[in-house]
Amino acid sequence: MSISIAGKVAIVTGAANGVGLAIARHFVEQGAKVMFADMDEEGLRSEVGDLVDDEDGSVRAHAGDLRQRLTRANLLSATIEAFDRVDILVNASRQVSRTAPLQEDENTVGDLLEQNLLSALRLTQVVANRMIKQAGEKEELAGQEERVGQAGVIVNLSSIAARRSSPDLLGFSIASAAAEQATRVMSLALAPHRIRVNAVAIGSVMSASLKSMLKEHESLREQITERTPLGRIASPEEVAEVVQFLSSDAARFITGEIVTVDGGRSPLDSVTMPAH
Repeated sequence: MSISIAGKVAIVTGAANGVGLAIARHFVEQGAKVMFADMDEEGLRSEVGDLVDDEDGSVRAHAGDLRQRLTRANLLSATIEAFDRVDILVNASRQVSRTAPLQEDENTVGDLLEQNLLSALRLTQVVANRMIKQAGEKEELAGQEERVGQAGVIVNLSSIAARRSSPDLLGFSIASAAAEQATRVMSLALAPHRIRVNAVAIGSVMSASLKSMLKEHESLREQITERTPLGRIASPEEVAEVVQFLSSDAARFITGEIVTVDGGRSPLDSVTMPAH
């Protein structure tokens, strides 16, 4: 079965920079029609303004804060107006920030849950309902009694922080773990509608947040590579290829899974952690 996504319509959030941008650009290169979504309007204009103006019309961009209900509704409406349907949703918008774990008035946990979990979950609900509706319309037009194929695909972006404990990443770790559980639960809820839901948990990947950290702490690069059995930091494009696989018919019997892309760090951590 082919991993082709040519002709598919995808919404990719967090698409103004880093991993989200790499995924969205990769999808375009693979022949998909893509709505680039991000709250950074200037970043979107800088990165994909030229693509939006291309004659083939395979790229659109939508700026807005996905924590807002109206933004989510407008994003879906803009996608349907441009491409008539939506086949794939990639929730790649993430925020990484440190938490002071013993400060009672620290708001980071709540902020990161809102940004990394709730906005993606709510967008998933909005888009999934559209996928269900358009699948029903297609079957009605075709006069098919038996439902065949998939009605849609949703891929969430997570982190190995969901399974690794670091006090200064309290909020990010909790939000990542919650996002993975939401992936599993939504996969069960949407399976009867033939919509698959999976997640990609990234570790040593050159994301926008990691680039920023490396500028401040150059020694961090060496620490990461030493802790990564494959001995390097992955490119965002390597994540994009995994997301493509999960979005394609080649993964048509895969749902509710968390695929880890971290160069082997997770197995290593499980081996080296002291027993309790």
